[in-house]
Amino acid sequence: MQAGKLRHRVRFERPANTQDPVTGEPMPGWEPVVTLWASIEALSAREFIAAKAGQVEVTARIGIRYHPAIDDTMRAVHGDTVYDIHGVLPDPRSRRHYLTLPVSEGVKDG
Repeated sequence: MQAGKLRHRVRFERPANTQDPVTGEPMPGWEPVVTLWASIEALSAREFIAAKAGQVEVTARIGIRYHPAIDDTMRAVHGDTVYDIHGVLPDPRSRRHYLTLPVSEGVKDG
């Protein structure tokens, strides 16, 4: 993966329970795990149609250097955009060089 393509700062968050400050009741929420440099690419028309054929809502892909904490229960946040992660695909050679994350825009409820 070329470093020049990694030009977006993306925060990865995992589901976590927080406490309501008023009632003390547990509430579902998100906690930051790591912020990484990433590439964000919209799918081409052909890839988008293929993804729709498989009933998947994937609209983009995020590329990052390998990080062991990243999994598909997380979400990625870039600016005001929240991406649901639909999978974690390691590079085909070493499986520890970079990761490709098929994503869709939207809010993951946790």
